[in-house]
Amino acid sequence: MAGHSKWANIKHRKGRQDAKRGKIFSVLIRELTVAAKLGGGVPDDNPRLRTAVDKALAANMTKDTIERAIQRGAGGLEGENLEEVSFEGYGPGGIAIMVESMTDNNNRTVAEVRHAFTKSGGNLGTNGSVSYLFEKKGIITTSSENNADEVMEISIEAGAEDIEINEDESITVSSAPEDFENIKKALSDKEIKIDDSEISLVPETTVQADLDTSLKVFKLLEMLEDLDDTQNVTSNIEFAEGMLDQLD
Repeated sequence: MAGHSKWANIKHRKGRQDAKRGKIFSVLIRELTVAAKLGGGVPDDNPRLRTAVDKALAANMTKDTIERAIQRGAGGLEGENLEEVSFEGYGPGGIAIMVESMTDNNNRTVAEVRHAFTKSGGNLGTNGSVSYLFEKKGIITTSSENNADEVMEISIEAGAEDIEINEDESITVSSAPEDFENIKKALSDKEIKIDDSEISLVPETTVQADLDTSLKVFKLLEMLEDLDDTQNVTSNIEFAEGMLDQLD
């Protein structure tokens, strides 16, 4: 999990979430739409949609905007026909990268992702080339305001596989996807404040990179995240210490 949390920390410390609010909203709206399309427009009956709604509300999206996205996905409104696609590739230093996208034009998205890899000294791979290095996990991050012992006790009892205390004293809980909702509900029932929650790809093992490789991979990950169709980007890199100083 080190690679996942370190990448998340870097994004947070760089302030990209605030700087790219428009991009974040478009990602959330697409997830709401597709979740409603695949599992129906009632959050209580659709765990994926319920998680998407929670993330949208946490990002201060208005309820009207959320409802329109759900209606569009459930067939109540006209909208683009989105499909989920994933891409696998290698970045500089042989770092494995997974890109999860939602698109209404697969040819355009493939071309954009391939261009980003090629421009950064990496290469887009075939299906199965790196996906075996990652697995789906439920990831829940609780606020540092909570009692750590209580969070850990509740999470373990509800089926957590791993618990990590982060530098800011928040806690990241990981689980099998099928236990994700149970853990989230158990924490919420005890009024534990949750900062973020999602089912996400995480690397099974990470690769320690030197400073030069870390900088090159970071730029590639940013380029991939900035593509209009990108929903999530995950790599197995463990960034070199001191890299943040080079980015400021």
